[in-house]
Amino acid sequence: MTIVRILAIVLALVSALMIPSFITAIILGEYYMFPAFLITLAIGCLLGLTAAIPFRRKPINFRARDGFLLVFFTWVFSTLLGSLPYYFAPVNIGWLNAIFESACGFATTGATTFSDVEALPKSLVLWRSISQWAGGMGIILLYVALLPLLGAGGFQLIKAEVPGPEKERLRPKITETAKVLWGVYCIFSVILIFLYCLGGMEIFDAVCHGLSIMATGGLSSRNEGFAFYNSPFIDWVTIIFMLLGAINFTLYFRIARGKPMDFFRNTEFRAFLLIFVSCSIIISINLIPSYGSFEQALRFGSFQTASILTTTGNVRADYSTWPALAQGILFCLLLVGGCSGSTSGGIKVIRHVVLFKQAGNELRRIIHPKGVFSIQLNSREGRKAVVYGVAGFVFLYFSIVGVTTLVTAASGFDVFSSLCTALSITGNIGASFTSMGILNNYSDYPDGLKLFYSLIMITGRLEFWTVIVLFTPDYWRS
Repeated sequence: MTIVRILAIVLALVSALMIPSFITAIILGEYYMFPAFLITLAIGCLLGLTAAIPFRRKPINFRARDGFLLVFFTWVFSTLLGSLPYYFAPVNIGWLNAIFESACGFATTGATTFSDVEALPKSLVLWRSISQWAGGMGIILLYVALLPLLGAGGFQLIKAEVPGPEKERLRPKITETAKVLWGVYCIFSVILIFLYCLGGMEIFDAVCHGLSIMATGGLSSRNEGFAFYNSPFIDWVTIIFMLLGAINFTLYFRIARGKPMDFFRNTEFRAFLLIFVSCSIIISINLIPSYGSFEQALRFGSFQTASILTTTGNVRADYSTWPALAQGILFCLLLVGGCSGSTSGGIKVIRHVVLFKQAGNELRRIIHPKGVFSIQLNSREGRKAVVYGVAGFVFLYFSIVGVTTLVTAASGFDVFSSLCTALSITGNIGASFTSMGILNNYSDYPDGLKLFYSLIMITGRLEFWTVIVLFTPDYWRS
């Protein structure tokens, strides 16, 4: 009963996120969108009242192990609830496409089935961006920040939702930690929207792109994406904020606390910065013959590097026509991801760092069989449990990629396109190298395959363990 009660309240909160879209529909006179939002808001209100009124005086007794089930249900039912505006809107995309669009939003994947975004109702386009923004930092994290009813159980929920091998409390109370993270997220979002307006974007496009980029999501309100503006200022602002969204948000809190050097002492951040800078420079040099100037080559090369590395998935240029070396580097970046504790998807840089350091230890152990070696993270000795956890996660990650590749290939797609799609969907990236084109529009994919992708996107966003553990007998016996 506790899980159902919390789930109902969370879904009411998700429906409340549609209020700005409903207001937009009123302002712009999109009266045909009223039923789509009103039905969803009514469902949310009904769920909220059903959960709150009968049990308003009863405390929430929440067990830590229930966190996995609650987080999974939250993301699945939020996706279903978030699909209602797409389904009831006069765009005729069907139920499964609506679920896919909603999953792409909350999981911050950035893929779509819409070939003409600019023809959509603006209120619906805004909902796409809001759903990405909410999913970027986390639905449960928002719930814990706004409704501190869970006590100690809230940290278990955050551990099940926030990406990365290790989670950190910034404040003694988990509610305060959630508020800090969401506070930083909101401040960055407002600054980004302001800079987009300063760069010449219309306010509506600035809001949609600001919410999407800060969530490292990739959905755009323009068919051409950022190529529509062809603005160096907007491109560089987007590059910077894609990187900011892909950095561990706890580091920003430490800067605010007067510890700026923690940024540069952080092993993962240094590795992330090294990957971005080195890949951007190599790609940009490789692109000079194609673009004729180093400035343009650096801008496009850095944009696409940041986009795929951070799993944002925006496309600035047709990189399928780039030299093979540049394409090869971008393909490798599909396997990396951003930092833990960020809005990015993928394997995460810290896991690559851990495996790289452990591989070095194994080489030293061959030379010195009796030696005792450990990895160093943030100038401290890393725990062996972290190494084991990372190894297990990476194996599971590529197992999911393999299964998704086979399922895609069984639907009639070539092997390379199937692999790229699997990496894009599992890592919540959006952009990829497929036979469907670099924009990775999924309108021509089979409906059943899109439903399967929706589950994989949610599973990838929750970093697998939260979902996979529910299918083990031990979980239900404990």
